[in-house]
Amino acid sequence: MKIIRASVLGFCFGVRRAVELAEKALFENQNKTVYSLGPLIHNETALKKLGEKGLLTVDESCINDIPNGSVVIIRAHGVAPAVTDALESKKCTIIDATCPRVKASQKMVERYTNHNDYVVLTGDKNHGEVKGIAGYAGKNFSQIQDFSEAQAFDVSDSDNKNIILLSQTTYSPIEFSKIEELFRSRYKNFAVMNTICPATNERQEALLELCSKVDGVLVVGGKNSANTKRLYQTAAENCRLAAHIQTASEIPVEFFNLQTVGITAGASTPDDIIEEVESAFAKGANS
Repeated sequence: MKIIRASVLGFCFGVRRAVELAEKALFENQNKTVYSLGPLIHNETALKKLGEKGLLTVDESCINDIPNGSVVIIRAHGVAPAVTDALESKKCTIIDATCPRVKASQKMVERYTNHNDYVVLTGDKNHGEVKGIAGYAGKNFSQIQDFSEAQAFDVSDSDNKNIILLSQTTYSPIEFSKIEELFRSRYKNFAVMNTICPATNERQEALLELCSKVDGVLVVGGKNSANTKRLYQTAAENCRLAAHIQTASEIPVEFFNLQTVGITAGASTPDDIIEEVESAFAKGANS
């Protein structure tokens, strides 16, 4: 049996940075509980390991439950300024693990919406990143979920405003392009700030290349990870056999009978889990 990894897989820069900051905080505060506002990453196995080291996940709505003076990590998705202000009022030590790309979006929204520009942000309205970015916006701001909402959307007095389109970093490039084309036909003063992270496209492109070389593809990542779900969808559409697993123990038995198996992983999947999946095939061959 031959195992081939996708040329790009696993942790993206922002997620790796957040995990490294969390590991550092846990090491430096071994006698304290370190808090994470929301799940640090979308991977249950990784979160369990961090929890065993002392990381406690707390929802943003439960900030009042965090003791004054605590160490608190802001995850890669970022938070609204009001959340940071609340932590500062509690004299917490804040470790800001906001992805630099998300941070750039926050600053753009804050800058543009406080001038005569109108910002439209595409993305999942219930996603932490989108909620955090929205918290930086002035009055000239709207959110839309998809193309159908874009069709029904309109900016009043648009001739006197610059309409600027931004996106959640993990938004669908195809959906974003459709919305961009619609807005270009609708508004004369229109600009696009393509804030979609290239990590999403890179993993998709690497997966498509992988599918042409293998008999089956394992997509490794959390069940609640949006980018991992999209990888699985692509694998299922482009390979004879595909499976979405979180750990090596979930590998379907039929994969052990294939000649060539491909492995890819979502942007929140740690290196050690990918290694365990690959090693499972070597153990299977020797059992």
